Amino acid sequence: MADNRILRMKIFSFVFVLLLPVVAIAQSFPEQAPEKTWITDVFLISPEKLDHIEKGSVLIENGRIVRVDREKGAKRPAGATVVSGEGQFLIPGLIDSHVHLASIPGLKPEVAFGPPEAKPTWIKKYFTQLPRSYLYFGYTTLIDLGVVDRRVLDDFRQAPLHPDLYDCAESIPFANGYPMSFAPPDVRFQLFPNFIYDPNQASKIPAQYKPQDHTPAATVAAVKKSGGICVKTYFERGYAGDRNLPVIGPDVLAEIRNAATHTGLILMMHANSFEAQKFALDGHVDVIAHGMWNWGDLDKQTELPAEIRKVLDRIAEEKMGYQPTLQVMAGLRSYFDPEYLKSKTIPNVIPADMLAWFESPEGQWFKKEIAEDNAPDAATREGFDRGPVRRVQQVVAYLAAKDANFVFGTDTPSAPTYGNLPGLNAYLEMQQLQTAGLSLQQIFRAATINNAREFKLDSELGTIEPGKIANLVLLKNSPLESVEAYDTVVTVWVHGRRISRNSLAVNPSK
Repeated sequence: MADNRILRMKIFSFVFVLLLPVVAIAQSFPEQAPEKTWITDVFLISPEKLDHIEKGSVLIENGRIVRVDREKGAKRPAGATVVSGEGQFLIPGLIDSHVHLASIPGLKPEVAFGPPEAKPTWIKKYFTQLPRSYLYFGYTTLIDLGVVDRRVLDDFRQAPLHPDLYDCAESIPFANGYPMSFAPPDVRFQLFPNFIYDPNQASKIPAQYKPQDHTPAATVAAVKKSGGICVKTYFERGYAGDRNLPVIGPDVLAEIRNAATHTGLILMMHANSFEAQKFALDGHVDVIAHGMWNWGDLDKQTELPAEIRKVLDRIAEEKMGYQPTLQVMAGLRSYFDPEYLKSKTIPNVIPADMLAWFESPEGQWFKKEIAEDNAPDAATREGFDRGPVRRVQQVVAYLAAKDANFVFGTDTPSAPTYGNLPGLNAYLEMQQLQTAGLSLQQIFRAATINNAREFKLDSELGTIEPGKIANLVLLKNSPLESVEAYDTVVTVWVHGRRISRNSLAVNPSK
């Protein structure tokens, strides 16, 4: 497997999404939730009380949790709709803090750029199903890390059923750096208008962009003004023969850090290499987005190098947020896995004609972009496994042993791959995390309270406690006994509205 193609494909996806026409979604509002709901006789699994799982009952009123009873024989509140959870498990709604809602998995760029009559009919169906697919796996809260078209997010929020959605507004790249450099020079500044000005590149920046409008403070202020809850920036030198992209220095990062702190925003950094994560650590970012699958000059070492362990020790000690996003690599690898598209779950989360296109020769276009010439699929899978997959797993295992501050995010979709499908990708990420060494408790906390705390949402989300928003998930099995429990969703509540999992599938069964 050609490691140096991974970054190119991810950037390629990000750039073409910026140009993708918006697909309109019907705008309508959810029905009124029942005034009172009494979920009773259920095992309560909440991250602040994992040491003692008890049976209990939860009262929802007007979209919020108002009472949690853990004593036997609690009386049914007058006028409440009763939902029996006998033998089942109630958890807080799950949070994915790294999605890209405007991107479409597996879509060929020339199709996206082509005339309307050339676009597949399933695009509209996909966007209509998109919010439902996240809910299908219990994700009641999402954070979009780079808004490329506000209308896509607005339409998502207006869908009849949808998770709560927060965002980082427009991301903050360095002028002509990642990912700006992969867009044509004549359009890149239009596509990434919230960039940081670099005086050393003045001759390469169009004259209409003034330095004072593109300082670190100005770009962070723009994020705040747009309603973002977080700042997303980058440290990426490039790939293969182009490893000299301009990157921010410590002084610029310090200014971004100060501005984010001043405005109350979470600072996230795209950093998938040893160098980048050390830079992010030294710059005191809040969250590192991506696992460390690129070790630079240390790539060929089979054991975790001492230099990397030192950085990971500091990440764990300082409780810096860490998003492994293991499905980035697995999503690429899926093209070489003959079993992936046979999953019985895929037809529940994407339209049938979209799946049929993935299975067609045309739908396999991306495989040709990331495959070694004439290499058998088995050899390519092995290349992934012994290279970036191995490296990122070793890093995650080390951090898991240190009980680092994992925050759950998937980077869905991370590239134009059909290996990152909404909702399902999050479930697969959890399986990857367990394989890499996280305990079931660590996975549970990462997708609930850790995310809520890291993004300053814990006054509303993350636990089953009075006063919190009634975003809840009822499971047949306990997520503390098996990661497969996350695929046993029975019911989802969003702001107190009860939704059966079956009704969220593309074709609900009777």
